[in-house]
Amino acid sequence: MDRETRVFAESHFRGLEGRLPSRVCPKLDRVDFIEKPDSFSYADFFKGYLLPNLPCVFSSAFTEDWGSRKLWVTPSGKPNFDYLLQNYGDVVVPVANCGVQEYNSNPKEHMPLRDYISYWKEYIQGNYSSSRGCLYLKDWHLCRDFSTEGVFTLPIYFSSDWLNEYWDALDVDDYRFVYMGPTGTWSPFHADIFRSFSWSVNICGRKKWFFFPPRQEDALRDRHGGLPYDVTSPSLLDSRLHPTRDGCGLPLEVTQEAGEMVFVPSGWHHQVHNLEDTISINHNWVNGCNLANMWHFLQQELRAVQQEVIEWRDTMPDWHHHCQVIMKSCSGINFEEFYHFLKIIAERRLLLIAKGMSPDQAEGGEDTGLGPQQATFDIGRIAEVLESVVVHPDFQRVDTSTFSPRPEVLLRQLKEAVAATTSL
Repeated sequence: MDRETRVFAESHFRGLEGRLPSRVCPKLDRVDFIEKPDSFSYADFFKGYLLPNLPCVFSSAFTEDWGSRKLWVTPSGKPNFDYLLQNYGDVVVPVANCGVQEYNSNPKEHMPLRDYISYWKEYIQGNYSSSRGCLYLKDWHLCRDFSTEGVFTLPIYFSSDWLNEYWDALDVDDYRFVYMGPTGTWSPFHADIFRSFSWSVNICGRKKWFFFPPRQEDALRDRHGGLPYDVTSPSLLDSRLHPTRDGCGLPLEVTQEAGEMVFVPSGWHHQVHNLEDTISINHNWVNGCNLANMWHFLQQELRAVQQEVIEWRDTMPDWHHHCQVIMKSCSGINFEEFYHFLKIIAERRLLLIAKGMSPDQAEGGEDTGLGPQQATFDIGRIAEVLESVVVHPDFQRVDTSTFSPRPEVLLRQLKEAVAATTSL
């Protein structure tokens, strides 16, 4: 990030005057297509799509050098089952049944990749039909368990990725996934975890995307307040079931071809269908641009948990603590872990500023090209959100006596750093 982009970004957030970034979205009639890597910079993406929280599609030229696009795909553009079996056949992978609705998702099972590929071949031979249903390999943590060298190269546009930076620091988990499945597999209507951004590259195959800008999804709710499972279902046209459907505009539709890369903004509900046998690599990520959205989402999640167990509030010892435990079980994170997430990213940025180098240089690694200007922007965003966190009544009930540094101390350090780096 250069200084001009940082100043532009800081001005953008001041202009929001406390409104959530995901709530300020211009009306779109199409999704932009980015053709040439040489003429599209990090600053172009940051100012044109990341800050305003708008989707876009990158051409296959951005991924033409990826090893997976050569090794995982046959010359005819189909999945290279032989290569996948040889290199990953014994890996146990999660598989969803697209033909079964379980709440607003699909039930999952686990099986070796070789068994899934055997099913896939039979599914193709059966004219894309099977008594086992329509099975979709989803959320395979390939990057966590294998080296990605020769598989893909993280695009610079998505390199400010706090979510995976945090989990990598803990060496526990990640939010990098491989999806693969035959024609007809699909992902139901949803918004991404923690209201993260995501990016998705088709290694082979084609996808159809249906995008709804933030808050449009509310008009799709049924009379009980539930969101739809499938936005292509004719039942959405029934005003008795969906009385506010007319208040929702038509979705933005995108057909993603092989090699193309889709950027999914924060808080945009979407539904995705595989039009051909498809393999994709997908990452969820959070940074300073959508951190406030994540914090807002976590507050909503806690309120939902509290509402579910409200009847035990006066009789259950440590009711508030139990709500945090339930929240982490359901959502994967609670207020305590959110603070530790902020702390780890903040401390790495403070170290970067102190040394005047990029985060990876500060860790003894390779320069990502984001640099001190990005770190300065990050510190300002963390400070603004942490200021809201420390005064939240439910966070104040969290025992922070063993936290190092204490939240108030970290907030003071961040504010001092913001003041000291204004002239950078």
